[in-house]
Amino acid sequence: MRIQSILLTLSMSLAVLSVFAQKRGKTPEVEPLKIIFQLTTDDTLAHKALMKQLTNITSVEPSVMIEVVCHGPGLSILQKSKSKVQDKIAHFTSKGVTFKACEFSMSERNVPREDILDEAGFVKAGIVHIVKKQKEGWNYIKAGF
Repeated sequence: MRIQSILLTLSMSLAVLSVFAQKRGKTPEVEPLKIIFQLTTDDTLAHKALMKQLTNITSVEPSVMIEVVCHGPGLSILQKSKSKVQDKIAHFTSKGVTFKACEFSMSERNVPREDILDEAGFVKAGIVHIVKKQKEGWNYIKAGF
């Protein structure tokens, strides 16, 4: 009984505070969604699926912030010589989506900067970059199947 009384008091207090905030005319600012994708596969079907996911996300959340970090075999999506979705990457970068190539993966795979799409940026270590973004409040999603 005592717990119910406490819960009732808390919920009433929250309701009063909510009404008070609304009367003051202050609408809480909603921070845009921040999503960081990790792509580690060279599977072109996974690349196409990622492009579809980006289409779906940006259609329902136009203010979303999205970054795609590509390392290991996933680097191929950003290579001029291998990418099958270059036009889609150009489209999404024009909408604010960023794509990053891992420099460690580039070195390991002997991929020169010249072979990376012009729309892409670079990070020294893909995984370290992802972890830092998560600490900044970005939501992590592993791309692929």
